[in-house]
Amino acid sequence: MSKVAVVYWSGTGNTEMMANAVADGAKKKGAEVEIFTPADFDSAKMDLYDAVAFGCPAMGAEVLEESEFQPMFDDCAAKLGGKKIALFGSWGWGGGEWMRNWETQCRELGAVLACDSVTCANQPEENTLVACMNLGAALA
Repeated sequence: MSKVAVVYWSGTGNTEMMANAVADGAKKKGAEVEIFTPADFDSAKMDLYDAVAFGCPAMGAEVLEESEFQPMFDDCAAKLGGKKIALFGSWGWGGGEWMRNWETQCRELGAVLACDSVTCANQPEENTLVACMNLGAALA
């Protein structure tokens, strides 16, 4: 059985909804899943999981949340080489540049993206939650 961590930051609850759907998808495929916020996850935990899903909404000028999520992600960056990961998040403006930049950064760090990232504008609709479940299943 694979072990999957779902690590997310959510200001409005939208990315939290997505995180729960990712976890459900991985569980349905038989994975052991734990959900974390940035305060409860760091690079020391990366080795405990076969795969990690990271979720963060677009903030400011289409960047990751800077006070909690970005420092945690920066701490984990050195452990991304060869690690199976997936990315997800919501946005309220812009065109998804934050996700494209994040994907590029992860690939440059050697991460193995298990599937296409999942994004949505504002609150996720049913089709987005299904895509999040599929993302979780791809990590399992």
